Amino acid sequence: MDSAEALSDAVLAIAAEHEVEPVLQKLVDAARELAAARYAAIGVPDGEGGFSRFITSGMSDELIASLGELPRQHGLLGAILESREPHRTTDIRRDPRFRGWWPAAHPSMSSFLGVPIVARGNVAGAFYLTDKEGAEAFSDDDQALIETFAAHAALAIENARLHERSRELSIVEERNRLARELHDAVTQKLFGVVLAAESGTAMLDRDVARAAEQLQLVRSLAGEAMDELRSVIVHLRPPALQDEGLAVALAKHVDVLRRAHRREIALDVEGDCPRAIETDVFRIAQEALHNALRHAAAAHVAVRLRCDDGGGLELTVTDDGMGFDAGAVRSRRLGLTTMAERATATGGVLEIASAPGAGTTIRLVVAA
Repeated sequence: MDSAEALSDAVLAIAAEHEVEPVLQKLVDAARELAAARYAAIGVPDGEGGFSRFITSGMSDELIASLGELPRQHGLLGAILESREPHRTTDIRRDPRFRGWWPAAHPSMSSFLGVPIVARGNVAGAFYLTDKEGAEAFSDDDQALIETFAAHAALAIENARLHERSRELSIVEERNRLARELHDAVTQKLFGVVLAAESGTAMLDRDVARAAEQLQLVRSLAGEAMDELRSVIVHLRPPALQDEGLAVALAKHVDVLRRAHRREIALDVEGDCPRAIETDVFRIAQEALHNALRHAAAAHVAVRLRCDDGGGLELTVTDDGMGFDAGAVRSRRLGLTTMAERATATGGVLEIASAPGAGTTIRLVVAA
């Protein structure tokens, strides 16, 4: 396999990864193989004179553990990060910036190739390659190959960071949703439990019958709070769509809501739905059900999902609740706005039909 083909294979393998740590490990492993180095490392600076990540290749787990904490940006490690130019030498120990091996367990090394990874005009990290196998030093071709690979590495690292940030934002969004749900539902029920318990305790000596009524109310409210909390947890952690698919995940969610809210929820699913958009479709159905059960006080809800072989999809959630003026409240109801954003992400169109006292219908259509 020539160097161009090896580089292409390495880039394709890394492109499929979306988390920073695995991306860095694959990058440093690929760089070591591309340059035929005995050892390799990739360092990402932390902005405070150290490394936020320093990942090696070619060393055993035992050796890595014996090296202790991450290194600081000293000697050639720091020099490569301060310049956008690669550095190559036949013996790292003869470089005036070499400060010796530390800690003592660090293996001795000779030939060295350092290549900065530049992203958006800034040095985002560096490749450190040592001990060229089969030769005394790294060649011009080795340096050119790693420089080209470093450009791809910059894109891979940035892409992985964007994926992680997106995932973090999703987690924050779900936490905020949970906080709102707990405040709106569970905490109100628990407040009722406390009041009923205090009332029952106060009446215990004077009116046993009334006290018993209050304790029964405590039991009822506590049960409702548990149901609410169970529903919130399910809302926060939906079934594994990747493993079960949209139809099964939606059926399980509807079943839990039926038991938690004791309402009639009809579900009708037909066809195999596109896997690429099923998370957004599930979230839209989830939000529509949440609104129908919590805000609209609907007695009956119907969910209908139709998927065709060409990739088209139609989701409809209809309820007989109190309804609302969609044009007047949409901008103020985060759930409706979020559903519209998710519909756009699927490439579909979201329709919201509602009027005070006339129920609500949420309809998502994704063309084949």
